[in-house]
Amino acid sequence: MSLTDWKAYKPVLIPNIKDYHKIDVYEKHGGYGALKKILADQDTLTPQHVTETVKNAGLRGRGGAGFNTGLKWSFMPKPDGGPRYIAANGDESEPGTFKDRVIFEFNPHTFIEGSIIAAYAMSITTVYVYIRGEYRSWIRMMEKAVSDAYERGYLGQNILKSGFSVDMVLHSGAGAYICGEESSLMESLEGKRGYPRVKPPFPAQKGLWGRPTTINNIESLANVPLIFNNGADWYKGTGAATHPGPLLYGISGHVNRPGVYEYPTGMLVTDLINEVAMGVRGGKRVKALIPGGSSTPPLRGDALDGVRMDSDSLRQAGSMLGTAGMCILDEDTDMVDYLWRVSHFYHHESCGQCTPCREGTGWLEKTLLKIKAGDGTMRDLDLLLDLCTQMEGRTICALADAAAWPVRYTITRFRDEFEARVKNTVYALS
Repeated sequence: MSLTDWKAYKPVLIPNIKDYHKIDVYEKHGGYGALKKILADQDTLTPQHVTETVKNAGLRGRGGAGFNTGLKWSFMPKPDGGPRYIAANGDESEPGTFKDRVIFEFNPHTFIEGSIIAAYAMSITTVYVYIRGEYRSWIRMMEKAVSDAYERGYLGQNILKSGFSVDMVLHSGAGAYICGEESSLMESLEGKRGYPRVKPPFPAQKGLWGRPTTINNIESLANVPLIFNNGADWYKGTGAATHPGPLLYGISGHVNRPGVYEYPTGMLVTDLINEVAMGVRGGKRVKALIPGGSSTPPLRGDALDGVRMDSDSLRQAGSMLGTAGMCILDEDTDMVDYLWRVSHFYHHESCGQCTPCREGTGWLEKTLLKIKAGDGTMRDLDLLLDLCTQMEGRTICALADAAAWPVRYTITRFRDEFEARVKNTVYALS
């Protein structure tokens, strides 16, 4: 679908169909049809063929990194007779991100079907679905959906008498942001403390319990049946050319109509704010946009013209797509207060394993609190930027980067506000 006629787009991930979360309704509208087609023609639709189809369709991960999903599947080694796993990441602890729970609530079976197809493609024996513990209601919804899938023969042994078998297990997290990182997630699944693992070895070589494992986001797997139901060409032709497909945009902040909206990738940021979310409250101007969750660098409101919600466009603009969790801040937002609150979160959620992150996140919060309280100096701004340099790329996982990027880019892009805050302190003391 061309981006010029996005208003005519009809949702396929979260279709406007009553009771679509129920397995009877899902099947009535073609649900599990892609899985049936694949398992009925395994001579043609081999695991390698399925992997290549997903790869060629251009599906990129919806969890933040934006890596080609089919290519990621191809990293799995050949089966050796032992267990192999998928860890489906539904932890969704990034502030500003709330799209996976919409899948759990309104269309869990598309995710389940996509997981089974992925399991077939990689000869997986068990799919573990890791859901953040605070999503208690959505966990119950998923338990019902998985139970129904077992009853209909889509999960378990000898699925649809095809000779293929796979199990699905739901696992509740315990509220730790760090467990959204893939290796911490695996540690948590194994019953250990959620410390990130040193890489290599990578999960495809040594993952859960030392066995080959692929970690995929919930939305990524939910996209898989769409490729086989509609064709890879349809998928490639939907949205941005280099980052195609439908996308769940989680829009929050100072807008008139926050929520989760499904549209093609590559939407203009201004269209999403002004037409989808009905503009900024009170008719005010946009001061800043955080495009993909709290860890992504903020963009100035006066630099949004022509910026689209896909990886390449946002990279050129100086940010990242992340999880497409868009947070809009209006002209009255105090960027010092905003940045302190973000830094407080990352300090609290650091697992403490790596010194640059354990100490760095604390110093970021303390220094910003000092500025927020009116006791900061110009030197503190340089100190914050130097702390970011000492943290970025120096830890086992990317939490230090996630904590540093908002600080670096909020200060550099809104430096006038920070300088005004510390300058006022200097004047008051003179």
